[in-house]
Amino acid sequence: MPSPQPLTPEKKLAEAKKQLSLPRIVVICGSTRFMTEMNEADLRETKAGKIVVKPGLDMKSPHELWSDPAEAQALKVRLDGLHRAKIRLADEVLIVGDYIGDSTRAEIAYARSLGKPVRFTHPEVDPDA
Repeated sequence: MPSPQPLTPEKKLAEAKKQLSLPRIVVICGSTRFMTEMNEADLRETKAGKIVVKPGLDMKSPHELWSDPAEAQALKVRLDGLHRAKIRLADEVLIVGDYIGDSTRAEIAYARSLGKPVRFTHPEVDPDA
């Protein structure tokens, strides 16, 4: 009799979320130029009973926390890693906006490589459509 395969971290996470009876988790992705639309999507997804995670800040808006260019670049790298962690945590991905830049395109590819369903507020911008 073959021995059972150990669960991958992803399968362990999925099983833990199931055992905890957690609602579906959706991560919102897209250009931060669409922060207003992301907030609206957050409202709608939350109303639908989902846990929502999304970008927590907009580095295109001036702020003292990223006013130094070197610190801003380091912060951008950390935030990209944090957003990938949000994608790993999520059950599905919602792409907001009618424009897909390089960062969002990379997030879509990453989500799809993990087998995450990806939805679009503007399906016509799906790079794989």
